[in-house]
Amino acid sequence: MSLSRLPLSYCTNVHPGRSLEEVVAGLDSYTVPVSRSFGQPLAAGLWLAAPVIAELTADVRGPLRLAEQLAERGLVCYTLNAFPYGDFHGERVKEQVYLPDWAAPQRLDYTLACAGVLSQLLPEGTDGSISTVPLGFKHLEQSDGFVGQAIDSLLQWAVEGRRRFEETGSRVRLAIEPEPLCLLETTEETLAFFGELFEEADRRGVLDAAREYLGVCYDVCHQSVEFEDVSESIRRLDEAGIRLNKIHITCAIELADPANNLEGRERLAGFVEPRYLHQVTARTSDGNVLRFIDLDRDLAESPPPEWLAAETWRVHFHVPVDAETLGPLGTTRADLRRALATVAEDLDYSPHLEVETYTWEVLPGSGRPELVSGLTGELNATTALLAEFSGSGPGPVSDPVP
Repeated sequence: MSLSRLPLSYCTNVHPGRSLEEVVAGLDSYTVPVSRSFGQPLAAGLWLAAPVIAELTADVRGPLRLAEQLAERGLVCYTLNAFPYGDFHGERVKEQVYLPDWAAPQRLDYTLACAGVLSQLLPEGTDGSISTVPLGFKHLEQSDGFVGQAIDSLLQWAVEGRRRFEETGSRVRLAIEPEPLCLLETTEETLAFFGELFEEADRRGVLDAAREYLGVCYDVCHQSVEFEDVSESIRRLDEAGIRLNKIHITCAIELADPANNLEGRERLAGFVEPRYLHQVTARTSDGNVLRFIDLDRDLAESPPPEWLAAETWRVHFHVPVDAETLGPLGTTRADLRRALATVAEDLDYSPHLEVETYTWEVLPGSGRPELVSGLTGELNATTALLAEFSGSGPGPVSDPVP
């Protein structure tokens, strides 16, 4: 069994954190009440945007003070979400969340600074992880030589990670997060990129550092939206020597039989919202996958013939992970169960586990629970699910992640 024995984490990108003051306020308003309601040890999977990192690193004692603030609240932190660089709670985030990409020096500088901060937040004997952008977004323009520039930056990150560990004993790994319509989208694309990355690392004599400090954040929702067999996907990544440094415990929306499920399509139209990007896919009867860049009312209410004839649609809209259905809509919770079972059975190390439903604020309808009770419900359901595969859920900090 390789499910983490660290406290379960939820990602704080679900509440605003555009300044250090706002981050701490979020801990007090949401994370601490969730911890009390959950009644078990809880980790804060911090989202620290670039302005927050700048605040923390302006004073050499900034990260240590944040560590003290976490400890005072009975919280630990072993993972950061460094995917959103800027304001993740603005009126319109959409495709801007993928910028800067991994060919831009700002992305490397920011992620290195995140690692420096996290290394001072980690509980003793515990390794850290940082999730990040899957290189860039396919529908945004990339510079000439983009892949080579991204590989160069990532290898710099790996070498610096090794140096940090040798000098301080603090190990922080990077977790690149494949996502629909990004440059790393499918498992096949991820395998191909890491093959090229490792080949270049070997040429430079840094292959050990690349394999140790670079891996993926496996967001189950994302690969479900791709209609991938998540168990096979996880096994293929592992067999290729690509570490799964972090698992995002997530579920997507599923619409079965769109031609005859008019109620479901009407409900789906209610999920259209202006802040986040919600990529849509459809699987046809011959197994092909159609892709649409962002959910809109026209697609839901008046889909093209090929979309109407598809067997199933899936939408990259993170929905509560304790939900099997959303009225006439389904969710991909069955894939979440399969993914966690595969991690438990097939991996010989323990990825970090984090619930990442960042969309509570934009979920449609007035009947949704307030955030603390909603997050608590997700954590309770996840703990019960993990117990099925490990005999017990995550627990206190004890075993370092190898």
